[in-house]
Amino acid sequence: MLKGMKFRIYPNKEQQHIIQKTFGCSRFIYNQGLSMCSDEFKKGNSISYKETNAMLSNYKKREEFAWLKEVDSVALQQSLRDLDKAYKNFFAKRASMPKFKSKHNHNKSYRTQYINNNICVAGKYIKLPKLGYVKAKISMPVTGKINNATIEQVPSGKYFCVLNVEVEQPMYENAGCIVGLDVGIKEFYSDSNGNTVDNPKYLNKAMRKLVKEQRKLSRMTKFSNNWNKQRVIVARIHEKITNQRNDFLHKESTRLLRENQIICIEDLNVKGMVRNHKLAKRISDVSWAKFFDMLEYKSPFYGTEIIRVPRFYASSQICNVCGYKHIQVKDLSVRSWICPECKTRHNRDINAAINIKEKGLSLLAEQVA
Repeated sequence: MLKGMKFRIYPNKEQQHIIQKTFGCSRFIYNQGLSMCSDEFKKGNSISYKETNAMLSNYKKREEFAWLKEVDSVALQQSLRDLDKAYKNFFAKRASMPKFKSKHNHNKSYRTQYINNNICVAGKYIKLPKLGYVKAKISMPVTGKINNATIEQVPSGKYFCVLNVEVEQPMYENAGCIVGLDVGIKEFYSDSNGNTVDNPKYLNKAMRKLVKEQRKLSRMTKFSNNWNKQRVIVARIHEKITNQRNDFLHKESTRLLRENQIICIEDLNVKGMVRNHKLAKRISDVSWAKFFDMLEYKSPFYGTEIIRVPRFYASSQICNVCGYKHIQVKDLSVRSWICPECKTRHNRDINAAINIKEKGLSLLAEQVA
C-alpha cells in the first residue's frame, strides 16, 4: 500500500530561497500550460502532457527564461502532469475547469520524484533534489520504497515534506464488538451501548482570540509588512484548531476500530447540511465527514466492516423496542420522549444509535444473502 509520511522540515535561508523559487517556477509553468490549453480548448482542440512538456523544453532554451534551469526540473514536469490530470477530471465531469494559480495563495507546494536515491532519510535530515540535506523532525521510521516527495509551505510559514512510501499493509486485531453511532453537535456521537462522547468544540473555544486577531488584520493595509505578520498570527490560530481537531478525530476513530468488528453509521449529506446558515459553523467544526472518512480508510487495517445506513432512515423517530414511529420527535428540540405504544422512555440520540445498529445489521444480512 502507499502511505504518506509528513515531517516538518527546517530549511536554512539558502534552502528556503530555492524552495520559494521552485514554488514560483512551478506556478509559472502551470499557468503557461493552462493558458495554452485554454486557447486550444476554445478552438475545439485538446492538449496533452506531451505537448505542454515540449513547451517547457522550448522555454528553457530561451535566454529570458534561463531562471527555469535553476530549480528542480522534475518539479516543473510534475506541475504539468497535475494540469493534465486536472483537465482529465474536468472532461470526466469529476471537477470544474482548472483555474490559474495566484502568487497570493499562502498554501504553496511542489512535488518531485525519486530518481537514483535523490530522496532519502538520513538521521535527522531528509535529502531532497537541489536542496541537499534538510533538517527535519523525523517522527516515525521510514521503511519501504520512496516514490516521491512533496514540499509544502502552509499559511503559518512552516515547511513540511510529505514522502509517498510503498509499505506492507499493517493488520491489527479488533475486539469483535458491534456498535451503531449517532453523531450530533452537542455530543460528538452517542453509541448503541449508551455511551456518549462530548464535542470538544475547538473552534468555539478559540473564537474569542481568533476574532480579536482577525479584527486587527482587517484594519491593516493589505500586503504590507505588518499585515503579513498579523496574517501569520491568524493562520497559526487556525492551524492549532485544525491540529487539535485532527488529533481528536484520529484518536476516536482508532479506538472505535480497535473495539469493534462492525460499525454502523449514517450516510449524512454534510455538504447539503452546511447550507443551513444557522448550523453551518457548528457542523463544520464537528467534522462528521472527515470522521467517517477516517473510519472507512482505516477499517481494512483492523478488519472492521463499516456500514452506512440510508440518510432518509428515521432513526430518531422509531422506538427501538416496539418499532412505533413518533413523527413529533422530528423536532430537534425534543431530546427525550416516551413511546405512546410501549411507554418506554428514550434518549433521542441513544435510541437513534440503537436503530442505526439494527438497520445496519439488517442491510449486512441482505448483502450476505
